[in-house]
Amino acid sequence: MPQSFRNLVPDSALVEETILVLRASGGRAASTKVAEAVLELPGLEPSLATALVSEMVSEDWRVGVSEDSHEVEVLCEDDGCRPLAETDFVVFDIETTGPKMPPSRVMEIGATRVRAGRIVAEFQTLVNPQMPIPPFIAGLTGIRDEMVADAPTFDEVAADWLLFADTSVLVAHNALFDVRFINHEVAHVFPGRRMMNSHLCTVALARQLLPELKSFRLTALAEHFSVPHRSRHRAGDDAHATARVFIRLLEHLHENGVRDLDGARRFKRPKAEVNTHASEAVETQPATTEI
Repeated sequence: MPQSFRNLVPDSALVEETILVLRASGGRAASTKVAEAVLELPGLEPSLATALVSEMVSEDWRVGVSEDSHEVEVLCEDDGCRPLAETDFVVFDIETTGPKMPPSRVMEIGATRVRAGRIVAEFQTLVNPQMPIPPFIAGLTGIRDEMVADAPTFDEVAADWLLFADTSVLVAHNALFDVRFINHEVAHVFPGRRMMNSHLCTVALARQLLPELKSFRLTALAEHFSVPHRSRHRAGDDAHATARVFIRLLEHLHENGVRDLDGARRFKRPKAEVNTHASEAVETQPATTEI
């Protein structure tokens, strides 16, 4: 059941807006205020506002409603305030049968848990995509139809994936693609649900922390940090390499005084410093062409 996973919540824009309103109000607000701000229903009686808001958030554990005080409260921590040094990160990668979903499906998941700057656990599985793997994708990844024929389908690995990810912060290289794709698969198994995990993108972090680099591809970052990267386009190896790169990026964030998740998301180098790095890169590095 969906309620078994704390990181699985209704895919509701109204609930997300409710949480934003509550956090802007210190974590708690009158149900009348929430009804006015989120449902655009001003001037309601407290009991009616409470009933409407309670129905709206009834399937989401992150929000509580008191029928006695007619107040609404956010019950989950504000991820933005989570100290980086105390946060669990699950760095993950997926291989898919194509770039668009639908119709493409996940055919491999690899994930690495990072805690206190160390890799502490790993998760990896092939996934039967229940569709033929296109020749180009098979050539790129080395994953062929016969390799996934007896692999579990996504609905058979969904529980293990959700339990491994738990409420950690998800990290990926080009994170928006991976997060959207994995949530598309989750919605197949749990209609109307999605993972509530916050996420960080190693591409975005590297662009801000290492503006002097000419490429922000995973292979380039791995080479910059002397991280072994054995098998490109295989989820397990890509996730492991991304995790080691991410650990180094965390060190750079610490050196720049960034201590929490919100700071990591918003970090930007001063323009003057970026220009200095760019000038040094032009003077000291030979021109290269990326293929």
